[in-house]
Amino acid sequence: MKNKVWIILGILLIIAIGFAIYFEFNNNNNNNGDYEAQRTSTNENNNSNDNNTSDNTTNNETTEGDNTANETNQSQNQTPNEVKEEKKEYKEEQLSTFSTKIYSNDSARQNNIKITCNTLNNTTVKNGATFSFCNTVGKATSQKGYQEADVYDHDGNKTKGLGGGNCQVSSTLYNAVLEVSSLKVTERHAHSNYVPYVKKGKDAAVAYGSYDLKFVNNSGNDIKIKASTDGKSVTISIISLKEI
Repeated sequence: MKNKVWIILGILLIIAIGFAIYFEFNNNNNNNGDYEAQRTSTNENNNSNDNNTSDNTTNNETTEGDNTANETNQSQNQTPNEVKEEKKEYKEEQLSTFSTKIYSNDSARQNNIKITCNTLNNTTVKNGATFSFCNTVGKATSQKGYQEADVYDHDGNKTKGLGGGNCQVSSTLYNAVLEVSSLKVTERHAHSNYVPYVKKGKDAAVAYGSYDLKFVNNSGNDIKIKASTDGKSVTISIISLKEI
């Protein structure tokens, strides 16, 4: 009798263990399914983000492409003018040249003449345009390197002023301009006292804001002003720029 009881208990234990193993197996399968579903969903989201990134990249590239196209169109629109400017060539012809002797050894005056010649040199005056000495050279200031040298006041008295010596450059230019009939002088002022570097009546005094030297270029071509000094003289030439 006892043996039968033990057999039945053993069978029930085996059955219980079997059910336990069965339920545990089912639970594991369900959990794995959820994980796979979650992983698939995550991958789908990532793929979706990748697609969006791809779309955004494509849109950006398209925009850049449009900008490039616009730049290309602008470049194409500008090219003819730029090429035309690059292809412009000029034949230079000297119309006149004039030199004046520097009588003073004053270093400040020599300094001022050099600065003014360098500023004036290679100035181009378009055909039909009016040249202004004061507007081209500007005001004589210590910031530009100008120093005080001899100048005449309104009463003909010699005094010191920034830019002393500039009038020799303007007077040299004036005489060079007088040699070209197609250049019309529209403003010129005489000094209040004698100057030794030009004949009487051939000088051109300048003072920024009051006295200026002006002329109109009616030559039919642009002109270029060449100005230089070697410390002994001032030389200015008028060059015609004839387009080839």
